[in-house]
Amino acid sequence: MSDGVIETVNLASPSPRAEPRPFPTLPPHPPGLRIGLFGGSFNPPHAGHLAVSLIALRRLGLDNVWWLVSPGNPLKDRDELEPLAARLAEARRLARDPRIKVSAIEAALGSPFSFDTVSYLKRRCPGVHFVWIMGADNLSSFHRWKRWRDFLMLTPIAVVDRPGSTLKAMASRAGRALAPYRISESAARLLPCAKPPAFVFLHGPRSPASSTALRAARQR
Repeated sequence: MSDGVIETVNLASPSPRAEPRPFPTLPPHPPGLRIGLFGGSFNPPHAGHLAVSLIALRRLGLDNVWWLVSPGNPLKDRDELEPLAARLAEARRLARDPRIKVSAIEAALGSPFSFDTVSYLKRRCPGVHFVWIMGADNLSSFHRWKRWRDFLMLTPIAVVDRPGSTLKAMASRAGRALAPYRISESAARLLPCAKPPAFVFLHGPRSPASSTALRAARQR
């Protein structure tokens, strides 16, 4: 399969660990709502997370953005990972906009994989228009995610520009795979209702803040 071709796959059965234990509590999600899903370790949450969320809310015409605070990123070292409860508390303090909801659904599902999380949410919330949100810095490593090609078929994706990542993101393996399905930035509000694969690259005010830099500063 070439990077520019997305195949249709059966997404009905994500990995068994995606099934809830117990039934996770979600923010309100009536049918028709346009919700951005912004996953990450949030270790710690920072102004960059907030900037990405506010750009997505405005440019995509979203009703809410859910911060999906992961119990642990499978691709990152967990030695410096703060406890989930502490990261959730920090995220809630930072997310002052009432449209931003902080969730620990991945811990309830028992899976750290975004593919499992989104598969579950689509089954649990029929009629809701979900969009996956990520910073451009994460698109560069997206091809390392579990079932990343299947993920492109699961939900529309909004990539928000981050300092130093604009060109690198679109030249990445996942960026090349998404290129044929790119929606014009001027039509970004169409993305939540678009049939995947579909994505938009959004530009806007950028924050230089990063979790890595903040952790390093705390250790000094």
